[in-house]
Amino acid sequence: MSGISSKRVRSLLRKEWLQVRRDPFTLRLIIALPIMQLLLFGYAINTNPKHLPTGLLAAEPSKYERTIVAGLQNTGYYDIKTLRSEQEAEKGLAQGDYLFVVNIPPNFDRSVDRGESPSVLIDADATDPTAIGYATAALGGLANVLNRDLPPIRRVQPSTPAFQFIVHSRYNPEQLSVLNIVPGLICVVLTMSTLFLTTLSITRERERGTMENLMAMPVRPIEIMLAKIAPYILIGYIQVIVILAVSAAVFRLPVHGSVIVLLLALGLFIASNLALGLTFSTVASNQMQATQMAQFALMPSILMSGFFAPFAGMPVWAQYVGEALPTTHAIRIVRGLLLKGNAPTDILPDLWPIAVFTVLVVGVGAWLYRETLD
Repeated sequence: MSGISSKRVRSLLRKEWLQVRRDPFTLRLIIALPIMQLLLFGYAINTNPKHLPTGLLAAEPSKYERTIVAGLQNTGYYDIKTLRSEQEAEKGLAQGDYLFVVNIPPNFDRSVDRGESPSVLIDADATDPTAIGYATAALGGLANVLNRDLPPIRRVQPSTPAFQFIVHSRYNPEQLSVLNIVPGLICVVLTMSTLFLTTLSITRERERGTMENLMAMPVRPIEIMLAKIAPYILIGYIQVIVILAVSAAVFRLPVHGSVIVLLLALGLFIASNLALGLTFSTVASNQMQATQMAQFALMPSILMSGFFAPFAGMPVWAQYVGEALPTTHAIRIVRGLLLKGNAPTDILPDLWPIAVFTVLVVGVGAWLYRETLD
């Protein structure tokens, strides 16, 4: 054959362009994916979160207590809500409702006036050190917040601070980033693997020509979905056990909660991702479309779940989207069980959203598969 023919190349280019035009859905996904990445990185990711939920335990309301609370709120990092008891504070920290609890001791005003320099204890949820880092650093600027309210006899003692903050880093005293990353990584790895496993399931059978055999079988769509999901749940559990074993051996990952509860919760999470992948597989007409749809769902699951950046730092609209993702709740469950030693009742607020998501996705997938049969 002689050299390259421009006519043949133009013909092939025309053929390829016509092929692309016949599949507009794939083209839309290719364009939408980088746009979504740009918007998420530009608007949703913030490593300096503000307006963090903070509980307040004050033995007795007082002038100094109000000044300290106002100073904390003026930093922009603390959104303070008064708590009624220490039990409410502990529950709020365990379930992630509060990142901080400020505890002002009894007789605080009297101790300040006497020059005793009392301590204000701040319990911080250190399971995500990045989320609390800037907020705790801002406490250094509040050392003199009470100076203008002090009695004259105390103002002549500038070397003695009126009070001091003591930050107690809960659940991760050394604020090791690895203890934050590894529990989240368990959920991200499961999302990536299980989602792609079933995303290609139906489309693979359709391209291999075995889809007609499934359609001819006297089975219901929901039965096919359950049969395709079940084997991969076992594979997901094997991944969990391997990751936990390596994390405990290499990274000294603590396991303070029940391993049985952890495995049961992750089983539901695995099922939710498998069901979502199978639904994508039912909608997609080929494996390329199915893979792109999985990537389209995977990106928000990583960036908007609190794994890549603090969840509290995202704008309100992004937090609403993140709350709808099972990965967000799974990360909270895993961190709570491993680092906090949460009880089964503590994880219920994050368990039921995963269950609802799974039921809805299975229902949609079964309905779409039935439409395919028709």
